Amino acid sequence: MEIKSTEPKEPREKGIHFIHQIIEDDNKTGKFEQRVHTRFPPEPNGYLHIGHAKSICLNFGTAAKYGGLTNLRFDDTNPTTEDTEYVDSIRDDIRWLGFSWDDREYYASDYFEQLYAWAVELIRKGKAYVCDMSAEEMSANRGNPSVPGKESPSRNRSVKESLDLFEGMRKGEFKEGEKTLRAKIDMASPNMHMRDPVMYRIMHAHHHRTGDKWCIYPMYDYAHGQCDSIEKITHSICTLEFEVHRPLYDWFVKELGIYAPQQIEFARLNLSYTVMSKRKLLQLVKENYVNGWDDPRMPTICGLRRRGYTPESLRNFAEIIGVAKRDNVIDVALLEHCVREDLNKRAFRVMAVLNPVKLVIDNYPEDTVEMLDAINNPEDPEMGTRQIPFSKEIYIEKDDFMENPSKKYYRLSPGAEVRLRYAYFVKCTHVVKDSDGEITEIHCTLDPASRGGNSPDGRKVQGTIHWVSATKGEQAEVRLYDRLFVKENPDDAEEGKDFKDYLNADSLKLITAVVEPYLKDADTNMKYQFERIGYFCFDKDSSTEKLVFNRTVTLKDSWTKQATK
Repeated sequence: MEIKSTEPKEPREKGIHFIHQIIEDDNKTGKFEQRVHTRFPPEPNGYLHIGHAKSICLNFGTAAKYGGLTNLRFDDTNPTTEDTEYVDSIRDDIRWLGFSWDDREYYASDYFEQLYAWAVELIRKGKAYVCDMSAEEMSANRGNPSVPGKESPSRNRSVKESLDLFEGMRKGEFKEGEKTLRAKIDMASPNMHMRDPVMYRIMHAHHHRTGDKWCIYPMYDYAHGQCDSIEKITHSICTLEFEVHRPLYDWFVKELGIYAPQQIEFARLNLSYTVMSKRKLLQLVKENYVNGWDDPRMPTICGLRRRGYTPESLRNFAEIIGVAKRDNVIDVALLEHCVREDLNKRAFRVMAVLNPVKLVIDNYPEDTVEMLDAINNPEDPEMGTRQIPFSKEIYIEKDDFMENPSKKYYRLSPGAEVRLRYAYFVKCTHVVKDSDGEITEIHCTLDPASRGGNSPDGRKVQGTIHWVSATKGEQAEVRLYDRLFVKENPDDAEEGKDFKDYLNADSLKLITAVVEPYLKDADTNMKYQFERIGYFCFDKDSSTEKLVFNRTVTLKDSWTKQATK
């Protein structure tokens, strides 16, 4: 596997990749009557992650490019893992990303009767049989790519007996694991998926849509192609691991003599410092390593949304990385770059102090509160301005003061002058310390002629720092999220370890900060840049009684530095 790719697979301006080339070639030959009809077929057994976002953008975007349609079809063939909670979340995620399936919402369970009828047809043709072997016995007799498998003793039972047994399976006459329906193909095939694969298994489980009507359920490899056929899908776009399944997909369609879609595979998204396995993500949730599917550290779409990512940034990310035929790992720094690029254009600039120390302006009136103008976003003048209160006592970041500064330290220090953002020039006169020698107050004087942060006499001040009024500022809980894993590829665990051993102990830090009062009644759906710190958003836990913010991403953009080297 190629590791850590940050380059687009196709130039953004070109706008075409190998899947689009296939479609354009099909349209030239008149295949599918120049129709383009795709589908997004999630299993409702968990929440979607950013890999699914890439697939959503590809399926819906491809259809839109060629004036076609996209279906949303839930692959609900395993009732033991499925839930309406997941169905609802999948709908929400797709809509949030900006796509619509109109009235084309379907379920594999919509087609259970037809799938059953087609299975009966294959039995009648001698292409399927009821097998008595257990899952363990089938596995033991499957062989390997260079050693043929052993045929099941049930393989040559009569068509009538298989039909009777299959009907008995449907009626619930057998226990789970007692019988399966298998396709009769080739136990010596070098493709292991063609060695008499299971088509139906017995599951005495309640289905979220069909209730207790069925106790046999089709396997994905059997249901998938037939569902595509029923819906007249033209291009069935799948991830690369399904390439070896394609001969089976085509075999079922051919043997049934039904409409044949075209399956095309592309490389799934792999992201550094992330796990993309739904099973592993479920493990993190169930074992309380994270606080649910929408924990902002999760790569789930709902987690990214809660963290402050925008649908535009995810769509742009999907466009930049393009569509590849070969597996690779995309640097998570590129994803972070995409959200910074988007938020830079849309985020309000506000001031917040995350590690406060009090600064007292000795020559400023005790009871005066002055309102100063601040720019909401220099990238977009139409966002206007707001007013921020200035007072005798303010908070600044502890890191913005150094008692014994280094040579190139341009922030506040004894005798030094800095600009307070939108306010005044101030010069430090002295500090107050506690019994432990910690600085508790910094004392300054301001230049009244420098109101608005402008130099009255042309003198230059190299440092500009942010601040918040100590008397008017609002207290807020700020959640500093970082990458969930410390290892670039947490799936590549050392011997005796698993992916959880690489969890980042510092992936979440809770701090109490002071923010400007504007945020008390601000739009909770807006995105914000805390000046000089990073991009933040309101968390769903936030209220007028308690402000809670999540850090979306820092201001530092490591991908830009890599890309410009």
